[in-house]
Amino acid sequence: MALRALLSRKTLGLSQGVVQNQLRGLQTFSLPDLSYDYGALEPAISGEIMQLHHQKHHQTYITNYNKALEQLQDAVTKGDSASVVKLQSAIKFNGGGHINHSIFWNNLTPVREGGGETPKGSLGWAIDTHFGSLEALVQKINAEGAAVQGSGWVWLGLDKESKKLVVETTANQDPLVTKGANLVPLLGIDVWEHAYYLQYKNVRPDYLKNIWKVINWKYASGVFEKECP
Repeated sequence: MALRALLSRKTLGLSQGVVQNQLRGLQTFSLPDLSYDYGALEPAISGEIMQLHHQKHHQTYITNYNKALEQLQDAVTKGDSASVVKLQSAIKFNGGGHINHSIFWNNLTPVREGGGETPKGSLGWAIDTHFGSLEALVQKINAEGAAVQGSGWVWLGLDKESKKLVVETTANQDPLVTKGANLVPLLGIDVWEHAYYLQYKNVRPDYLKNIWKVINWKYASGVFEKECP
């Protein structure tokens, strides 16, 4: 029963790309649609990068996540504890890849639809309170994102208990929740090379500088207001 709860949609926080058809009684996941065209974020992010990132990389995480969940179900049914333990890394990596990218797509929007507009309302006030200004927050996120060794993510999160905003980084495809059960992601920026290399080569700071032109602060504000009504 505890395992079923752990794998539930609610616990994983996956609100997009969920398919209702069952795989031998197990819920599976599918690639979420984007609300904009692949080329709509240019010149900040090229259409080629967006298409490969969404159709190839995100899809691969989903495919492998579904496979690992099916294998986990088989292992639990057979009472194969060794396989259950062995599968945890694949579930964390690929499930995390699905969670993180589903957030990432929502964190982006074309300029014509408000991309890059400064956050207003309660989130804007909270940013000024906790970081001094939006500019200071952007500098902090860019610095920490550029400093991530290898692959990973940089996040703006909300600590639900303290009601404070935090900047965190995670390695590989670890979701923000791995840094604390009370942390809710408001904004996540992918700093894996596949997110920028075709356009920015190995100059990650340039990618981080330009991505703010298409950041969807309205989405982040919606999440913040839901958690801090």
